[in-house]
Amino acid sequence: MEFIPQVAAPDSYPPLPEEVARLAGSLEVRAAFERFRSQESQFALWQMEATRIAAPPFGEAARAVWLADRFRELGLIDVQVDEVGNVFGIRPGYGRRFVALSAHIDTVFPAATPLHIRQESSRLYGPGVSDNGAGIAAMLAVASILGSAKISHALPFLFIGNVGEEGEGDLRGMRHVFGTPRWRDSIAYNVIVDGAGADTIVAEALGSRRFEVIVRGPGGHSWSDFGAPSPIIALARAIEAFSRTPVPASPKTTFNVGVVRGGTSVNSIPESASMRVDLRSTSMSEIDRLERALRVALDQALVAENRGAAQQSTRKPQVVQSEVVEIGNRPAGELAADARLLRVIRAVDAQLGNTAQVQRASTDANIPLSLGREAIAIGGGGSGGGAHTLQEWFDCNGRELGLRRILLTMLTLAGIGE
Repeated sequence: MEFIPQVAAPDSYPPLPEEVARLAGSLEVRAAFERFRSQESQFALWQMEATRIAAPPFGEAARAVWLADRFRELGLIDVQVDEVGNVFGIRPGYGRRFVALSAHIDTVFPAATPLHIRQESSRLYGPGVSDNGAGIAAMLAVASILGSAKISHALPFLFIGNVGEEGEGDLRGMRHVFGTPRWRDSIAYNVIVDGAGADTIVAEALGSRRFEVIVRGPGGHSWSDFGAPSPIIALARAIEAFSRTPVPASPKTTFNVGVVRGGTSVNSIPESASMRVDLRSTSMSEIDRLERALRVALDQALVAENRGAAQQSTRKPQVVQSEVVEIGNRPAGELAADARLLRVIRAVDAQLGNTAQVQRASTDANIPLSLGREAIAIGGGGSGGGAHTLQEWFDCNGRELGLRRILLTMLTLAGIGE
């Protein structure tokens, strides 16, 4: 009969500070910590190799193949790439409930972006080298050290390189993970590594909803067709009205019109115009309210523009119409203050002498958190800057702390096997 351990109630665990201290002081874990220092050159090499492979949203396949090969080299079993491009590898333990360690493998950069990744002393330079080259390297480092240090653990570990975290990827990789019964029903804890650093714990998921609003009309010449309804003016009316929508300070809620497009020349009434709108809040009900306000402002703007055109024109009335397309939807959520995962990472930070603050952000953790699952997003150590620019950089100094933090958190969650 297969032994399948259950995730115990909090009261059944030993006191966390003592448990973390015991693990950190074990010969196997101390050896693993030393390997984190001695193998830094390999981690940097993996980081540069990964980021030299283009991985734009919906174009991550080549990087997924590279990562699957690394998983196999490190001795993970059941390595596979699913239908959307997520990469999985397992380090066995007992039973079917996993402690998952994941890192997104996509970047914000288009496929044709020059990827001149280079190293100068302790610094790596190039697009995506920190976000999320640092996360990929951290995941591989932990998998590598677990194998070489021969640390046994009770719950098995699931390593995931997921697609679609950035921009219009809209968390599609992590959505697919938690939409697949095999993983949804077996992941007990999800530790997500995103970028550099060791001073944050993302345990609150910032929700967002994004729309492209398109207004279409008959168009025409600015002189001979003067008075015809204008998509640009209709959009301007909608923006002006929507901009007056009140938002609460708590829960913090924001909106933004980030892109406006339309028209072909200064003397043409455009046939179409569009805008992209971003709504954010820690409360999904506030996002719903903002969406309703946006739609009302748009409807009223169309009525006003069409009425004005009808009053000025002696011809058969022409009208503008709109289409609202959702282009992003990231759910909100929050890890309970007494969740075991949050208590473990805090105990680990105390053991390592690390100071970290709980923060709110939009990450892959949005998906499990919105489902009531235990998940956090943390950095892979080191430091970085210039994210989402061609001048992005990562400094390997301090990576060791981030890797120790990840390993000790995973082992505490899983329990040491016999």
